Amino acid sequence: MAIVITLLLMGVILLLAETVLRGLIAGIVGLICLIAGVVAGYQEFGVTTGNLLLLGVILGMVLGIYCWLKYFPESRMAALFTSRGTVGELRVEKPELLDQTGTAHTQLRPSGTAIINGQRVDVVTEGGHIERGTAVKVIAVEGLRVVVRKL
Repeated sequence: MAIVITLLLMGVILLLAETVLRGLIAGIVGLICLIAGVVAGYQEFGVTTGNLLLLGVILGMVLGIYCWLKYFPESRMAALFTSRGTVGELRVEKPELLDQTGTAHTQLRPSGTAIINGQRVDVVTEGGHIERGTAVKVIAVEGLRVVVRKL
């Protein structure tokens, strides 16, 4: 009986330790301990008690996963492992390019690169092909898309 209890307790402790340790080793060993504890329970106590032990381990795992998913992300412990700050800014939108003119740096068929205000900008044409070196005008800025038209 002592080996069953020891295996189950070690399994639970190792699974809890996996929350703060990295590498999955503690979690895998903890899961193996739980399985070994259930197998030892079947061998030592028989089928009926083994089934109850297996049901208890499964219900405990489901309850533990539910509680971890519900409460851990907002806990103080999780705050140690997650970053809430941002570094820099993405600046993906470029509304200042609207109605600006430039030249096609590459062939635009229909996408490519243009030089607008001295900057290389990924652009898309309204539809057709535009040769390299052709003057273009920005007619729309839609998020990451910069739409140009041949002048």
